[in-house]
Amino acid sequence: MAKKGFTLVEILIVVTLIGVLVAIMVPQYKYSVIRAREAVLKENLFQIRDAISKYSFDKKKYPASLEDLVAARYLREVPFDPIFKKNEWQLVMGEPLEGEEFDPELAQGVVDVKSLSQAVALDGTPYADW
Repeated sequence: MAKKGFTLVEILIVVTLIGVLVAIMVPQYKYSVIRAREAVLKENLFQIRDAISKYSFDKKKYPASLEDLVAARYLREVPFDPIFKKNEWQLVMGEPLEGEEFDPELAQGVVDVKSLSQAVALDGTPYADW
């Protein structure tokens, strides 16, 4: 009568194969999470910049802060920076061009936003430059 079950060699082969598959998948998973965060950051930057553009076109001035965009209902809320992990952004304030007439209200407005993160993206560029 033959005994049912697995031999030690069969179990070691299966465990080794599982270990190899896990070793292959862990780095892939790590990079997929980073790529997903980068995609969210790009989309959030696009949405904020689009709202700034629409606000400035409608109101003929730039918003004083991101909260102005929320108050005027151009954004539902200030988007989350998935890399910096906060709702905080580096605000780029408008400055008059050389020879341009100075309008203090326009000069104090937010014309762009950037991430506060000092980390570097997978493509080698700093997130703060996006």
